[in-house]
Amino acid sequence: AAFWKQEPQIKKVLAEISASRIFIAPLFISEGFFAADKIPKELGFGIQNSKFKIQNSEFFYCKPIGTHDSMTKVILSRAKEVVKQFPFPRAPKLPETTLFIAGHGTEKNENSRQPIDRQVELIHAQNIFADVHAIFLDENPRIADCYSLARTKNLVVVPFFISDGLHVAEDIPVLLGEAKSAVEKRLAADQPTWRNPTEKNGKLVWYAGAVGSAPEMADVILERVREAASKLNL
Repeated sequence: AAFWKQEPQIKKVLAEISASRIFIAPLFISEGFFAADKIPKELGFGIQNSKFKIQNSEFFYCKPIGTHDSMTKVILSRAKEVVKQFPFPRAPKLPETTLFIAGHGTEKNENSRQPIDRQVELIHAQNIFADVHAIFLDENPRIADCYSLARTKNLVVVPFFISDGLHVAEDIPVLLGEAKSAVEKRLAADQPTWRNPTEKNGKLVWYAGAVGSAPEMADVILERVREAASKLNL
């Protein structure tokens, strides 16, 4: 594990590895500024070059984890897991439930929402849920729009974020209708900030953990590495 803004930093970690082949798998949701531009440039990768060699080591830069189509399995696992874990008053039938994939979004980078829109398309085609929508913090449709978009009483919201950080633990629950003071109090007590299910605006809402903290993410990371290796005929 290596990081861009905290320890252990990626340059330091890479300098200590002597393997002949080193794959760098960016654990980012989208092909945005950091994953597709800032980090590869700083590490020495060219604009069109996903590999380079230093002494006896070859470095390979994979595509962001969150843009892989197999993220579909992670999202579905998160959605099914939360309704199974919290069945009160009863576990909702998925065909009677609307799935919302919640992302950050930004009007500054058109690539930001593409992975989420892609997942909406892939999951919608499977006809598991009554409907599937994307909702965002910083662009339309917004998080709070889920209540007007849903035609079903049951809603499942899955955050398309790498970690259960403040956006997932605080911002989204507040935008879904929880009082900010109640959310902050639960955070301070190290308690879940959303009680599953919670009734809001005549809807029952189940709120899952971030996709990035799901155990299935390990498989997606390996898929990205295998994909990079196969393209390089390794």
